[in-house]
Amino acid sequence: MKKLVLTGAAGRLGSYLREPLSHMCDALVTTDLADDIGTLYDGEHYVKADLADLGAMVDLLKGADMVVHFGAIGDEAPFEELLGPNFIGAYNVWEAAYKNKVRRVIYASSIHAVGMHNKTDFIGTDAPHRPDTFYGLAKCFAEDLASLYWDKRQIESVCLRILSCAQVNNARAVGSWLSYDDLIQLVQKSITAPVTGFTVAYGVSDNDRATVDNTNASFLGFRPKDNAEQFATQFIADGAPFDHQDLANTRQGGPFASVPLGNSGQASMSIVNDTKKT
Repeated sequence: MKKLVLTGAAGRLGSYLREPLSHMCDALVTTDLADDIGTLYDGEHYVKADLADLGAMVDLLKGADMVVHFGAIGDEAPFEELLGPNFIGAYNVWEAAYKNKVRRVIYASSIHAVGMHNKTDFIGTDAPHRPDTFYGLAKCFAEDLASLYWDKRQIESVCLRILSCAQVNNARAVGSWLSYDDLIQLVQKSITAPVTGFTVAYGVSDNDRATVDNTNASFLGFRPKDNAEQFATQFIADGAPFDHQDLANTRQGGPFASVPLGNSGQASMSIVNDTKKT
């Protein structure tokens, strides 16, 4: 491809995508709100831009073949704070893609779009939306936006419902972990798949205790390599008994399912900030 665009390039997940994406195109344009994201890879060009600015997104996507949209507030917050980057920002990306005749949007959706489903239900990609937070509601909005832009404007999308893409340090992650290597593979397969239309895929590694079913997205060719079972003894067998009445233990969204609306879901998760440095 001639040009790829990556939003959210200063974020933790975006930091791991920059280098592999730079090898897939002549020019990689990365963007975020940060003033600087470190040393750039060959073919990479960084542009500071606001997702809530439609004009900036239109300029950013000029000449792009595809956009990998990972930019947004990555936690539950008051609706008013999420409105610009997560709701309006999503619209701006798809509208800019339409105006520039971009073929496909690969979107960082989330398990939180279906976070209130029970973990024991082993839901597929066709599970109805059941958001657990305003953050999850924004993911539902973007997925429906992606569906609409495919049906009405023929912009392809792959919405990646990422579960837990971080170091495993709790019992939930033994089932929900997505390793960085598997994340990279998932994004690459979403880019190289010949046809996607509107597709939903779960971002989860090959965990023995996975709580979601990716069968309907198998045509993408995503075959995860990593398995969090290696952490099971540490975080499950040796841990305290689970409270089966706590929504954080029983619902797909984990802690996000139990926090009051507008309150951080990540506050109790101890996520390690291992952003890749350049």
